[in-house]
Amino acid sequence: RPGCQKSRAQPSWSRQQLRSAGWARHCRCSRPQRPLLSRPGGLAGGIEICITFPTEYVKTQLQLDEKANPPRYKGIGDCVKQTVRDHGIRGLYRGLSSLVYGSIPKAAVRFGMFEFLSNQMRDEKGRLDSTRGLICGLGAGVAEAVVVVCPMETVKVKFIHDQCSPKPKYRGFFHGVREIVREQGLKGTYQGLTATVLKQGSNQAIRFFVMTSLKNWYKGDDPNKVINPFVTGVFGALAGAASVFGNTPLDVVKTRMQGLEAHKYKSTWDCAYQIMKYEGPLAFYKGTVPRLGRVCLDVAIVFVIYDEVVKFLNKVWKTD
Repeated sequence: RPGCQKSRAQPSWSRQQLRSAGWARHCRCSRPQRPLLSRPGGLAGGIEICITFPTEYVKTQLQLDEKANPPRYKGIGDCVKQTVRDHGIRGLYRGLSSLVYGSIPKAAVRFGMFEFLSNQMRDEKGRLDSTRGLICGLGAGVAEAVVVVCPMETVKVKFIHDQCSPKPKYRGFFHGVREIVREQGLKGTYQGLTATVLKQGSNQAIRFFVMTSLKNWYKGDDPNKVINPFVTGVFGALAGAASVFGNTPLDVVKTRMQGLEAHKYKSTWDCAYQIMKYEGPLAFYKGTVPRLGRVCLDVAIVFVIYDEVVKFLNKVWKTD
């Protein structure tokens, strides 16, 4: 690109080598950069959530379905059946707007922060090892939790929980946000922040660790080896599955802390204590199956779209 000068501290790489470096920004030039924004990541996040939201809806309903009430649903199929019977197919998409509005900036912040951190931590050959990938993923998860995920998830959970009421009070995304802020103040959209930071941080640490490990293993001694979309999707699904089994208990606590009954809990730790005391350890894995289906598909789609968009931009926006 005319006028673009690489830093003398950086090695002189070909465009193919730069592409092989994966998720990093490819040159340090005079144009101002936005380390917390990734356009390919935002696009990938928006497409993904429109595809996978019904599984997120079912997962959230099952996690909110406490034994003490008693349970309203017998399982995944019964939850889907009752929702469609009472609200139609559109009922499975209640709360989608909050995630659509949030998923694009969430993915943009996540990948943007990961790119920013990984740029600082790559070795002289442009490679990122698994341990550094985990650290970068942790940083990306914490950033997206604080900036986007906590308010987005709070609104989403309240919307879904509100549908269980005989007379739902939220008429839409903006009306719901306005009502939440009016009744609880701005802090009403930041309920369960501690659980959200723990969940998102561990989520992305696990996912990027697994993804980086698998990509490095696949490329072996050839950093220029191209990974086709199908393989990227398989690696993404495996990374998503690892994160589900690794932190579903945190996801359950986060969901309870953000629901309409959150006032019952004094803190994140009190919520976890009450779940263990009254419902037992298995309650921490409520919604695992629908979450596993959604997250595997989610992570696979996001990484495939992200990588393909980056490849496309490398062709139309030359950096060497």
